Amino acid sequence: MNHTFAICAYKESEYLEKCIKSLENQTVLSEIIMVTHTPSDFLKSIAEKHNIPLYINEGEGGITQDWNFALSKVKTKYATVTHQDDVYEPKYAESMMRYMSESEKPIIAFSDYGEIRNGKKTLDVKMLKIKRFMLIPLIPKFSRGSRFIRRRVLSFGDPICCPSVCFNLERVGQPIFRNHFRSCEDWEAWEMLSRLKGDFIYINKPLMFHRIHEESATTAIINDNARAEENLEMYRKFWPKPIAKLINRFYNKSEESNNL
Repeated sequence: MNHTFAICAYKESEYLEKCIKSLENQTVLSEIIMVTHTPSDFLKSIAEKHNIPLYINEGEGGITQDWNFALSKVKTKYATVTHQDDVYEPKYAESMMRYMSESEKPIIAFSDYGEIRNGKKTLDVKMLKIKRFMLIPLIPKFSRGSRFIRRRVLSFGDPICCPSVCFNLERVGQPIFRNHFRSCEDWEAWEMLSRLKGDFIYINKPLMFHRIHEESATTAIINDNARAEENLEMYRKFWPKPIAKLINRFYNKSEESNNL
């Protein structure tokens, strides 16, 4: 096996086991590990039940710290940071390995995705449609290695779903995520990785589903307006301040669809 799902677990998620089962049901087997900064008998019992190694992050906790810690425990070439509430389609790993193998210098591969709202899978969400539109320039094979194209895509927002991303750890280096933002830590990582020589591979198929619920970190961040401020800081990496503010106003309005 050349790929690992690294699950970042936190407290006692009622959806964790559904996530694990979706990883176990892949058409191509991957290694599965779990990491946490909040060890408990609950997590220990689930890890033992599914025969999954459980690593305890005894250092500083936080989103980026946990993601970096998870990747530091991976022993394979490719890895996906898996969020405990999400589920993956059976051909996720198979698709990632196939597309990665077609590239001479893959950096990351990522897919289209859907959401789980009130227990139901859906692809029909305004924000998801906007992200799919933003990613159209990355569909052709010739655009995968273009730093110009991927940076132009990222200059209008973050259309890349973090838990859909498969990293080539031999090219990206570690740590991947900076402890700088609360909500744009993944966008910041893509911006930095977009400068590297190699391919950004977009798979135009929904291969995973991100769960939206009241206790999710995404919903909480949007509700306290932290994301709007961080979005503006990211836009200013690409645009003059007046243009950055204009784009940010439009993007934040679209992002309100994440609320339940």
